[in-house]
Amino acid sequence: MSNTTDQLIEMLARDIAPIRRLRPPIIRAAMWLGTVAFLGAFVIFTFANLGVFIARARHIELDVELLGSFTTGFLAVIAAFYLSLPDRSPRWALLPLPSLALWLSGSGASCYHQWLINRNGTWKLGESSHCLLFILGIGLPLGAALMLGLRKAHPIAPLRVAVIGGLGVAALATFLLQFFHPFDVTMMDLTIHTIAVAIVVSIIAWRRSWALG
Repeated sequence: MSNTTDQLIEMLARDIAPIRRLRPPIIRAAMWLGTVAFLGAFVIFTFANLGVFIARARHIELDVELLGSFTTGFLAVIAAFYLSLPDRSPRWALLPLPSLALWLSGSGASCYHQWLINRNGTWKLGESSHCLLFILGIGLPLGAALMLGLRKAHPIAPLRVAVIGGLGVAALATFLLQFFHPFDVTMMDLTIHTIAVAIVVSIIAWRRSWALG
């Protein structure tokens, strides 16, 4: 019996391919974020009207919003890489929440500022539909790339990973949008941005079984 067991173990071990150990999650997150930063900088310096953006950046509300959206995206992506590993605490999902609150407060302050200037135009659709298309057009491809980057970890809680990762890429897409936004955020803009972020997160969470395996 012992010989048979030893032979079975030897046979199974002979067919096992060596497993390549994943790099630490912070290294993989840094590589992914670095690639996105390079592409984002290229898009900004090639297509954005930086004069308009600099003029808008004089408002503290926009600065808070930019800091909040960028930090939310940055921290959520890092959290997703940690959450994809089975031995990491699920409390990593809380990492982007303080910056998310900062992002929402900055957006709210910007909406209030615009409401004081033009109360009648607060709920006009205007070019807000373009914001929806921009966030979806940037956020969904980034989300697909992120999920594929997390796939090798085979997370045991893919929904949690997908939701946090989706929040991260949607926040980064919203941050990039501000470089092309010709005016401060209105109530309609904030509503459209929220809907766009929710759509990105929902689609990525829905497709998690395909992306994360």
